[in-house]
Amino acid sequence: MNKIIGIIAEYNPFHNGHLYQIKKIREKYKDATIVVVSSSSFTQRGEISLLNKFDKTKVALNNGVDLVIELPYVYSTQSSDIFASAAIKILNYLKINTLCFGTERDNIDDIKICAQTQLNNPEYDILVKKYLNDGFNYPTALNKALKSLVDIEITEPNELLALSYIKEIISNKLNIDIFNIKRTNDYHDIESNESIVSASNIRNKLINNIDIKDKVPSDVYDILKNIKFNNKYFEFLKYKINSESDLEKYLDVDEGLSTRIRNAINESNNLEELIQNIKTKRYTYNKISRMLNHILCSFTKDERDDVKNIEYIRILGFSDTGQRHLNNIKNDLSINILNKYDTSYRALEIEKRVSLIYSMIINDIMDAEIKNKPIKK
Repeated sequence: MNKIIGIIAEYNPFHNGHLYQIKKIREKYKDATIVVVSSSSFTQRGEISLLNKFDKTKVALNNGVDLVIELPYVYSTQSSDIFASAAIKILNYLKINTLCFGTERDNIDDIKICAQTQLNNPEYDILVKKYLNDGFNYPTALNKALKSLVDIEITEPNELLALSYIKEIISNKLNIDIFNIKRTNDYHDIESNESIVSASNIRNKLINNIDIKDKVPSDVYDILKNIKFNNKYFEFLKYKINSESDLEKYLDVDEGLSTRIRNAINESNNLEELIQNIKTKRYTYNKISRMLNHILCSFTKDERDDVKNIEYIRILGFSDTGQRHLNNIKNDLSINILNKYDTSYRALEIEKRVSLIYSMIINDIMDAEIKNKPIKK
């Protein structure tokens, strides 16, 4: 059976580590079809994507990917479990039989044990609730509960996502194998100058005008060298917060948190300061960042409830191999593949709004967004 390998990505930006992953897949499965589902304009941590969704698609296709699918904003900027659930569902619709992801460890058997524990051990939920009541944030509560029950710690962002991926595959009894590749760099290291560094390291270097030419493929460098950083994100967000009467309608803004946000916005000079001024033991940096993005993009709790079910698949680009795969499975698909821009789908209506906001901040993508023509390699 041909290997149809799925990757869940953000490519913020695409770098040598992502290229390393693709090459490792090709080494092991030479004739595999590689399908990527990628977040669009903003990431799971609420950050703006330096590469727009169409540039991400071109770069992925140029560097060995066969099919690129959009992970809609309404899923890609939520918690790891929702992010993972939506991405795995889309890849399963597209008939992948293997999921590939990066981890900090060689052997992921212990992550599988943790996934089984989360799903099947009733003590897990009791312990998580206890630690949350003690004032810990969710990732810490999760880790403390697993440490207590199975003596395994899951703390790195990629391994938390891996845990969510595995849990989704197990709970839905999906026929998807797992192929993990050990990361060659530390996610938290923003100082390293090796040729393979994390995306956060590259973003930090770009902000500080440090050359990243040897850390990304040449086609990525050609895009990034023209990126101009500005404070528009924060300025738009400040206006939105100060002009909005009800912040608690937006996703992730918990009851009582709006006063803290309003106080912090006028004491802060940029987005980083704002997040740090809101952050508490209970609310992680990433949680706050996602919450602020939902305010900026007007993504409400009611809208979240409207889009719980994935109703379409949006193809961003494909190679000849990717097109053949789509042709092979199209008669068996139980979900619509969009061939025109159809905002009768609630998630796509929200995507259009988000793309407009993205366009005002960093890169105008509205023409390509509405034309909705897949990129062909």
